[in-house]
Amino acid sequence: MSLIANTPKPPYYAVIFTSHRTEDDSGYGEMATRMVELASKQPGFLGIEIAKSDVGITVSYWSDLESIKKWKANAEHLEAQRLGHQKWYSSFKARISKVERDYGL
Repeated sequence: MSLIANTPKPPYYAVIFTSHRTEDDSGYGEMATRMVELASKQPGFLGIEIAKSDVGITVSYWSDLESIKKWKANAEHLEAQRLGHQKWYSSFKARISKVERDYGL
């Protein structure tokens, strides 16, 4: 997987998930890997970028809002969300943005 997602020409959408972890690591790595694998198979998924430090930042890119809505409601993703609320995150925020322009090398 590339470190920078190869997204199409805008417009498209970005889900920006920022988080602060708890000390509980039990099952987190496996679940995170599974979520990336599962998301990449969802209709409308365009790519993902992940940075981890004191604050984790995951940006996933989607073709449309309906695809994001369906991903949020995916049964396995719902279980990951429940476990995140219960034991893995002390705080988090999800934001959805429309990408209207991008540029770079």
